[in-house]
Amino acid sequence: MVIVVCGVAGSGKTTIGTLLAQRLGVPYADADEFHPESNRRKMAAGMPLTDVDRLPWLEAIAAWIDERVAAGESGVTSCSALKRAYRDLLREGRPQVRLVFLDVDPEVIQERLRHRHGHFFPPDLARSQFAALDRPHEDERQVIMVDGNLPPDQVVDTILAKT
Repeated sequence: MVIVVCGVAGSGKTTIGTLLAQRLGVPYADADEFHPESNRRKMAAGMPLTDVDRLPWLEAIAAWIDERVAAGESGVTSCSALKRAYRDLLREGRPQVRLVFLDVDPEVIQERLRHRHGHFFPPDLARSQFAALDRPHEDERQVIMVDGNLPPDQVVDTILAKT
């Protein structure tokens, strides 16, 4: 199984993904590592990514998932997966994928981003992520909704109980 931790910037994808991978004893790949440099520069300049910008990034994450599956390995990665089309791309033809959506209050996101240092994603850009967000719907298969406002260990416990 490959678990993809999803949510807007500041939702805790890296923290939860890292903890989850450690608890499962599997590799973790951070979504930020899959972004082309042009995407990083664009976000650092305060410009939101477009669907065209995100496609190579999503395809790179999907390729990482496919490598794990082909090798018979599990893993954890992260991806904002803001839109259903993005989540569909990650799970299409991949029954081994479980998406975990970290549902976090916008106020909590803003607070977290204000205290995050050394990251290319500026706090003001979070508004664009909420504007683009198409929250997972009940009919979406392979998506687990988790309260990301909880402490990280509780979030990971919840994920493990639901997978």
